[in-house]
Amino acid sequence: MMKVALMQPQTSATITIRLLPLTESLTCAELLARMASFSALDSWTKFVSDVYGLSVYRLVAETNGEIVGLLALVHIKHFIFGNYLTTAPFASYGGFAFSSLDVRDALLEKARALGRDLEADYVNVRFDLGESIPPEGWVQHPVYSTYRADLSSDAEAMLAMYNSDHRNHIRKSLKKGFNIKFGHLDLLDDAYEGLARSMHELGSPYHSKDYLRRMAESLGPALEFAVLYGGLRGELVGAGVFILQGNVVTNLHANILRKFRSDYAGEFLYWSVIKRYGEKGFAVFDIGRSLIGSGNETFKMKWKPHKQLLAYWYALQPGKRIPELNQKNPKFQVVIWMWKHLPDFMVRRLGPFLIKGLA
Repeated sequence: MMKVALMQPQTSATITIRLLPLTESLTCAELLARMASFSALDSWTKFVSDVYGLSVYRLVAETNGEIVGLLALVHIKHFIFGNYLTTAPFASYGGFAFSSLDVRDALLEKARALGRDLEADYVNVRFDLGESIPPEGWVQHPVYSTYRADLSSDAEAMLAMYNSDHRNHIRKSLKKGFNIKFGHLDLLDDAYEGLARSMHELGSPYHSKDYLRRMAESLGPALEFAVLYGGLRGELVGAGVFILQGNVVTNLHANILRKFRSDYAGEFLYWSVIKRYGEKGFAVFDIGRSLIGSGNETFKMKWKPHKQLLAYWYALQPGKRIPELNQKNPKFQVVIWMWKHLPDFMVRRLGPFLIKGLA
């Protein structure tokens, strides 16, 4: 998702907000579509609604019959993680676009009203303008950034941008006998195994294989799986899911199994992705969100990206607090430890039920 410059507030034209039925396709100007990202597309919202039975609310702002803003929200009701509305379900950010600050604020006010009507504890809007100041009634929770690396068809020029240690690790990874495949449903089984097993090692729930299948079917050629193998026997090393939109490729999920991390398998995976999409003419690799100050952030910064603070804005009902649904919450540390030690069959059965509430 590319950063889009905001227009100045406009007060002369009347802004109308309406709820777009799911039967009506969302069509808007290219600039707004890029700002909203793939998580606002019909294909994504329909997929999310179908796979987890979530209610989707798409608000569009119109002026003189033209769409000038949009806000796509899903309603989560989970007995552990609460009752809330959020944008960009199961993605890092997106689902929100506006042509002016007036449009932005009109959409946000309608979202707050919708949250009250649905008796939600809070409304969460996630997008990539984290330095902007939220309007009255909204608070920013600055805990996540995303990391966008410029791509080039000249792989050697990109390699030269990294520091010597990082270049050395990449070169070492190229000598370890790893092999990577990119594809679609032909790689579904191995992609799921790589992601489910690595997430279990990290102590985090993951979706079902059916979730990945439906995602691939909904997005079609806009999605690619990557699966990494190693050794003479072609042992599974790791996997990733990458979303293609315009000139941007976004890392949705990517993980390496623990036993291969010391062989710089993560460097091999990311370097393979950077080379592939640079050669294909993509301009930006969005490496994905991470908690600020985390080990993931440290790894991602090695690729010389532009760090972008994400806006995680909350409209809270009276008496409610910003939820800490991330690893910084000390209460999660015990749960993470326990999850790592659960048997695989339990993790795969319980994971989709739990992660449904962590949209």
